[in-house]
Parts: sequence; C-alpha cells; structure tokens
Amino acid sequence: MLSVLLKEVKEFKRASIVTPLFMILEVMMEMVIPFLMASIIDEGVNAGDIRHIYKVGGFMVIAALVGLFAGMAGGRFGAKASAGFARNLREAMFNNIQTFSFANIDKYSTAGLVTRLTTDVTNIQNAYQMVLRMFMRAPASIICAMAMAFLINKRLASIYLAAVLILGSILFLLLRRATKYFQMAFPKYDDLNASVQENVSAIRAVKAYVREEEETSKFRKASENIYKIFVRAEKNVILNAPLMQFTVYTCILLISWMGAKMIVSSSLTTGELMSLLAYCMNILMSLMMLSMVFVMISMSSASVRRVSEVLTEESTLKNPEKPIMEVPDGSIEFREVDFAYNKECAAPVLLAIDLSIHSGETIGILGATGSAKTSLVNLISRLYDVTAGEVLVGGHNVKDYDMETLRNQVSVVLQNNVLFSGTILDNLRWGDKNATDEECIEACRLACADEFIQKFPDGYHTHIEQGGTNVSGGQKQRLCIARALLKKPKILILDDSTSAVDTATDARIRRAFREEIPNTTKIIISQRISSIQDADRILVMNDGCVDGFASHEELLETNDIYREIYESQTQGGGDFDEKAGE
Repeated sequence: MLSVLLKEVKEFKRASIVTPLFMILEVMMEMVIPFLMASIIDEGVNAGDIRHIYKVGGFMVIAALVGLFAGMAGGRFGAKASAGFARNLREAMFNNIQTFSFANIDKYSTAGLVTRLTTDVTNIQNAYQMVLRMFMRAPASIICAMAMAFLINKRLASIYLAAVLILGSILFLLLRRATKYFQMAFPKYDDLNASVQENVSAIRAVKAYVREEEETSKFRKASENIYKIFVRAEKNVILNAPLMQFTVYTCILLISWMGAKMIVSSSLTTGELMSLLAYCMNILMSLMMLSMVFVMISMSSASVRRVSEVLTEESTLKNPEKPIMEVPDGSIEFREVDFAYNKECAAPVLLAIDLSIHSGETIGILGATGSAKTSLVNLISRLYDVTAGEVLVGGHNVKDYDMETLRNQVSVVLQNNVLFSGTILDNLRWGDKNATDEECIEACRLACADEFIQKFPDGYHTHIEQGGTNVSGGQKQRLCIARALLKKPKILILDDSTSAVDTATDARIRRAFREEIPNTTKIIISQRISSIQDADRILVMNDGCVDGFASHEELLETNDIYREIYESQTQGGGDFDEKAGE
C-alpha cells in the first residue's frame, strides 16, 4: 500500500529528502549546546576565565543560529513536501475515479469517495509531514543525546537507557490497542458525510415532509458513533502524557540525587550534571515526539488503506488492444443477453434478451418500475458489460469499440438530469465543447428549450446554479436533451427524460426528432403511452424479459400488459396538458 502512495511524491522528492537532513542538522546543533554549556560552567565560570566564556559562548550562538536555520528550513521543506504529496494523491485519486465504470462506482458510495479525497488524504498529509520531521528528528535526538550522556558518565546515562526501554515498551502496547479503534473510526466518516450529502441535496424534500427532526437525529447518531470510537481510542492514548511526565521527573530526581553525591565525591563536575539534565530532557521529549508520530501513523493507517484502494482500483471496462474508432451506423442488436450488476446477485436483471433495431428507427420502451428498462439501454453505450451474450452497435460488438468513440455516438439523457454551475451555453457545450452559438441555439430549438431561454434577461448567458436549482424540472430536461443533441449522435437515448414536460411540448420534441434527425436511432423510455405510441416499434419489458416488441396497433391486439397500460391512461380522457412550454 505504501509503495502505491509514495509514487505520488513525484516532484517533491527533493523536498522529502532534504527535510530529514535539516532535522538531523538541527539535532546535532542541539546536542552540541549542552556540551558547550558544561564547558562554560566548569572551565569558565568556576575557573573565572572570562575569555573562555566569550569564546565558547560565541560557538553556542553559532550553533543556536545554525539549529534555528535548520529547523526553519526543515519546517518549510516538510510543509512543501507533505502538501504537494497530498495534492498529488487527490489528483491521482480523482483521475482514477474518472476511469471507473458504473460497476466500480457502485462499489464505493459517493460520500465514501469524498471522505477519501478529503479527510483521509489530510490524515496522510499530516502523518507524512510528521514522519519527515519528527520521525527523523526524534530517533536522531535520542541516539545523539544518549551517546553524549554515555560520553559524560556511563552510570548516570544508564538511567536514561532503562527509562527509554521501559517507556518505549509501554507506549508501544498502548498505541497498538489504540490503532484498532482509529481504524474503526474513519469508515464511520463515510456514514456522517452520507447523512450530510443526502440531507443537503434533498433539502426541499426534507422541508416539504417536515423531516428536519428525523434528519437531525440521524446525523446526531452518525456523529455520536465517531465520538464514541475516538473516546475509546483516546482513553489509551491519553495515558501517554502522565507516563511521560512521571518518567521525566523520576529521571530528573534520580540524576540530581546521584549526580549530587558524585559531585561531592569529585567524580562528576557541576557542568557535566547540567549537561546530563539537559540531555535527559532531550531524550524524554524526543520520546514524547516519537509517541506522537506513532499516534499519527496509527490514525492514518486506515486512511492509507482506504486511499490505496481507490488508487489501485481498476476499471471493469477496458479498451481492446486494437479498438474500432468509428461507429458505422445506429443499428443495435442484442444476442441472448443476460446481465447482473454483480456476481452476488441471486438472479440476472436482464435475461435472454434478443432484439434487432435498425438504424434510424424510433423505439419506445415501456414497462413497470423495476422491469430493467434503464439497465437495458445502459448496455448500449457500454456503461456496464453484459454477463452473457453480446450487444452490437453498427454491426460490431460494443467491446470492440474505443469507449470514447462509442459514447460520443450514443447520447444518453438520464433519468436524473444534471446541470452544472455556469451559463446555459457552458452546460450545452458539454455535448460539444467546440459548438458555435448557432449550433447551440439550433439544438435548443429541436428540444423546445429556445422558447423559455429567450425569455430570460440574459438569454443563453443566464447563469445556472449548481444542480440547476434555478430552473424548473421541465426546463432542466429540455436543456439536457439539447446538450445530448449537440453531440450529433447516431443513437439518442431518452430515459424517461420528458416526464416533467407537458404532452404538447413532448409531441413537438418528438416531431422535431422525426423531421430533423431522421437518420439517428431514437430510443425513448417513458411511462406515458402518448410519448411512444407513434414510435416505429415499442418494446414492452416485464421483470427483465421482453414481453412484446411491435408497433402500437399490434401490441394493443397481442400484448396484455401494453393494452392494460393503454386503457388505464386513456379511459379517463388522456393526458390533461394542452399548452406547450412552461
């Protein structure tokens, strides 16, 4: 996992290398200062040699300045390396997510991906910075201070060594217990973010149904789960501070008591005792830093696993070695197609689908909710791969095409119409980034969107809010249809995409399709008979199987499902919409 993440250090390798070097230089300067201070006390103050005090004091100032420079440089390069590493991780994750198939996306929740891109990467960034700085500085400080202490007095230095070994063992056990709780905590952030995302995106429904109290309760529960896990983890980590304080003061007392006796017996000087006390604080404070590093590593270990999962995830859909780069026409054929969303499905969503659609035909698709209408059309643009059988477009298996080429020739207007923040023209040019204003206007005319756009004060330069919240459902649908038309596709799929449009406007859109784009294969999924009854053929779906596939008149005579739906929709006088537009 670490090797996958460390590949993203890239251009920040230099900063990542020099940071620990500066940290080591800072440690070396810090270790020299107590040694020089002992010399000032023993050979300067006690001997009354003012020149020695000035001379050694000058060296102390230089060492302090060099240490200060090294610390600042280490902090600067460490921040640059960790922030750059985090930036590269986010970019790599986002880029890989763009390659995911629908099957890959189904594996992760949207909230989970957001958490990995934000909270998890931030944890890794903080851990990386601490590793570069503290993880190099603390061990180097412990080793150097221990060496200097043994150089001064082996007997007193043994106290440090014993303290480090005992304290290190205890801290290791505490952090090991805390780690499992940290690993449990971060997946809970997914639930928290999911609660927030669902509430904010559906805030109108929440208020319409007066569900604020229930949503608040759900959020509180998700937040409470994270709180409880972190409390359990911190109960272990919190013992770190009192143990450290106890060890520090015990060492100071022992060294002071034993050191004083040794000074009296002239086996230790006052300056050496001062140096040993300074090294004592260095050693134990470095051990404290090291424990903080291990806490941060423990917290980020779960994040490392979660981020590496996204980075190593491979799309279930891949281009062939020599892909077909042109779609000849809009003909479609399903040959004994079975489809399931994953291997764990008890039964296929689609079963034994055999269909042949000619290029330029208009096909209506009708069926009850859950009859797999959307699943069927998703296979045409290869948003999913079939479980068995094959789907052909333009006479070739969709798996033989370059996916970008295929999807550019199969325009899909999905059930959930999505507009992005920007002007109307910006949204339209998702269909063709090079489209001229005239082409955009023509596409909107075909989709019957031009009439309401012209009524806006800013026309086609009207700003669309995120999610298209400042336009109605019908307006949003027509803009999405116009966007799809700009691709000039060979196949156009409308997945219940005129449900919010009145029947008169719906009829005008269909008439424009019939007259203006006769060579484009049009597949219209709808719950309204009026939207599809003039199609060349109508496909009736039932529980993932084809129940009928014929013209409107033939289905009325031969298909019970179609006849029942037709009669239920027409016996009351048909649809009530009469006026076009909004």
